[in-house]
Amino acid sequence: MIRLDKVLVVLLAGGKGERLEPLTRDRAKPAVPFGGMYRIVDMTLSNCINSGLRKILVLTQYMSRSLDAHLREAWRFISRPHLGEFIDPLPPQQRTGEEWYTGTAAAIHQNKTSIQHANPDVLLSLSGDQIYKMDYRHMIEMLFDNNADMVISAIEMPRDQSRFFGIFEVDSENRIVNFKEKPAPEDAPTIRERPDMCLASMGIYAFRPKPLFEALEEDAADKASSHDIGRDIVGRMMARGKVMAAPFIDENKKAFKYWRDVGNIEAYWEAHMDLVAVDPLFNLYDTDWPIYMKPMQTPPPKFVFSQEGPGGRMGVALDSLICNGSIISGGRVRNSVIGPLVRVNSYAEVRESILFDGVEVGRHARVQRAIIDKFVRVPEGMSIGYDIEEDRKKFFVSPSGIVVIPKRTVLT
Repeated sequence: MIRLDKVLVVLLAGGKGERLEPLTRDRAKPAVPFGGMYRIVDMTLSNCINSGLRKILVLTQYMSRSLDAHLREAWRFISRPHLGEFIDPLPPQQRTGEEWYTGTAAAIHQNKTSIQHANPDVLLSLSGDQIYKMDYRHMIEMLFDNNADMVISAIEMPRDQSRFFGIFEVDSENRIVNFKEKPAPEDAPTIRERPDMCLASMGIYAFRPKPLFEALEEDAADKASSHDIGRDIVGRMMARGKVMAAPFIDENKKAFKYWRDVGNIEAYWEAHMDLVAVDPLFNLYDTDWPIYMKPMQTPPPKFVFSQEGPGGRMGVALDSLICNGSIISGGRVRNSVIGPLVRVNSYAEVRESILFDGVEVGRHARVQRAIIDKFVRVPEGMSIGYDIEEDRKKFFVSPSGIVVIPKRTVLT
């Protein structure tokens, strides 16, 4: 029987998140708000708790203050050191001579001492910037049942997307026999009898510590290595032992498997639009697989003014998520995620947008396909997202036309 107290989670949360700028100018990517009340990292940490895993090291690096504060304030409920349960942030230790983590493999290698101190039977390596629901015990069981050295969670992916992922070829027992990191579609191994589909790595790994650290020591000595788990460690592990692919089992309980890497503005915005569907593609309301968050001492949301007819004003929100403390005061909100303590004033319109904590939308203002960071005030009568070329002169605009306004920007 697997002892879950012998499983150590290492959550990689140190990337710069450059593709998610300007949201990551002042915070680490895993600390970016998500779904109004949450941070991105809460999705992965909730998976850990729901899987019975309570020994967690969070490897931080860039702009870590916000993430450190969130872990301390939101997740201290799982920290019971007297029972061997903890969630500890770890900055770069510089034990191997590097000032910063130079890759995902280097991050784990630098923290070898802390990992060995926990004396785990299994090391579970997770990413802090993905949206999905998974019971990690399936991977751990596969590791033990097959006497494998490494198990990688895998999801089916259209072949034309192969250049964004590590791609596997497996045998009849799900042992990986070929692995290519981000190959061109014409070079990507495909699923048997499904030439349009391939098996892609989700960046979620379960290891036996001893063979992992043997591979990491070799990799650290290789000056030509990029020190990345996918590019460098998978091949080394395949050469020395058994590496398996674990098919993704989605606890989201939808007709399809939901997994999103929200590493860029487009993916981040699309994931929020998934939340506000009538039947949400990613279900935050599932009591069987709860998503945990930082408790907030705020009042309920409020909707005021019901003046019908010409010149009237209605406080209305449709197909939207409205968080605690927000007031929709005579404005209209559609297909949007409204964070805590937001105010949408009379005659204003917000469509297909994400408003972070403390945003205020002035009277008669219009906001469309925008992400507005914390404590920005949109002045009365301003339009955002309606004239993209004009918006580009003042704000960051993504390739698909999503306007992003950084935290505390003063708009005039």
